Amino acid sequence: MTTVFNVNEATFAYGDKTVIDHLSAKIEAGRFYGIIGPNGCGKSTLVDLLTGHRRPLRGTVSYLGKPLGRYPKSRVARKIALVPQNFYINFPFTAREVVMMGRYPHMPRFSAPSPADIQRVEQIMAETRTDTLADRYVNELSGGERQRVVFTRALAQDASVLMLDEATSNLDVNHTLLLLNLAARRVKQGKTVIAVFQDINLAALYCDHLIFMAAGQVAVSGPVDRVLTPETLEWVFQVAAKVEFDDYCNAKQVVFRK
Repeated sequence: MTTVFNVNEATFAYGDKTVIDHLSAKIEAGRFYGIIGPNGCGKSTLVDLLTGHRRPLRGTVSYLGKPLGRYPKSRVARKIALVPQNFYINFPFTAREVVMMGRYPHMPRFSAPSPADIQRVEQIMAETRTDTLADRYVNELSGGERQRVVFTRALAQDASVLMLDEATSNLDVNHTLLLLNLAARRVKQGKTVIAVFQDINLAALYCDHLIFMAAGQVAVSGPVDRVLTPETLEWVFQVAAKVEFDDYCNAKQVVFRK
């Protein structure tokens, strides 16, 4: 199986605060990865390293066998799509125009969108049910509506790697399942999804592999059935929990005691 990302002893700090501490991990193609851990453990910073938005102070982050920093930004934009945790835009772009931004990496510089680009945007907006928002200004949308538009923009990018940094945190259950189902469909097509989750049960429902982080390092990593255990949850979160396979959702699920 192809190794998409290889993180080797990566360290990153904000000033004198180390948030990624000699972290190593491998991400294989065609899998749905969930990154889970307590607040402040470095989950979003790891996503920033994997997208090339930040570079490690020490260690390396490689993409398809080559240091990520050596790739032109234009190629990274064609290969890696990100749904960030927060998205702010002050200009009055319509939702359709924001989604079209996902096609920019595939368009020649200074070129207008092609008929194929326009068709792709219309298609993906219909799939994500954001077509009803197409002509509304994105800075006038609710937080959940805006998040759906940004998710749609990333899907329109048609990248081989989709990064989701708590990408459904503002969404209702209906839209959360809709968008994660679309992401999971891309994994079946051979693409890779890497998602930061706060909801452990949602991660267990969709992911093939889980990466549990603690204090800037990988605490436990592996297939969901192997690593999602009461022992892992107690180690990483310091909480007691029961983990059982649920026939209704066909996945492991976690139950906490108040």
